Amino acid sequence: MPGEESGRLSVLVLVAHPREGSFNHALTQRMVATLERRGLDVTVHDLYAEGFDPVLRAEEAYTSGQSAEQVLAASNDPLLAVHRRDLNAASALVVVHPNWWGKPPAILAGWMDRVLVPGVAYRLDEAGGEPTSLLSLREVLVINTSDTTRHRETELFGDPLESIWLRCLPPYLGGPRVERIVLRVVAEADAAERARWLDDAADRANRLLTSDTNAPSR
Repeated sequence: MPGEESGRLSVLVLVAHPREGSFNHALTQRMVATLERRGLDVTVHDLYAEGFDPVLRAEEAYTSGQSAEQVLAASNDPLLAVHRRDLNAASALVVVHPNWWGKPPAILAGWMDRVLVPGVAYRLDEAGGEPTSLLSLREVLVINTSDTTRHRETELFGDPLESIWLRCLPPYLGGPRVERIVLRVVAEADAAERARWLDDAADRANRLLTSDTNAPSR
């Protein structure tokens, strides 16, 4: 595993936006550069650019039991195997994606379906039991871009992404520290505002996996 072989802390970075020149990519590039300057072992996966296949196969549609782990381990998708391996090696996970219809882009939802599975991310002997994480994640940082105001997102929609990232996933990831930063309203932001957001993202990346992880949330 990359992090173990190098003796350095390993960070897995995911970006899920179909446009190569998107602000999501600018945020990702800025954070990756900061993490690499710190000497961390950084692995980046651009899900759209890689052509990650998000479609869950019938034989993969299991959530518990050791027999399910054996079936899932037999997948013949080489890119999927790489993603699972990189997640296992990571001490921190950074995810950058837009808020689309109150959910992650379909390709990222499919990544969750196919990568966060029994025998890879967690062990769950019975469907109604408590998961035991198989990961070494200490921290998860999620950065969302949005064109919805905070009031509309929380009061009208209930902020579904907050539930996904801060409540649904952490028990299966081993209970790492999770922070979600929302940048809004991106469509109305001028160059100065976007530059400040990039600086803030770099600052947060500079404090990833350190004791100083307090950062303003939006």
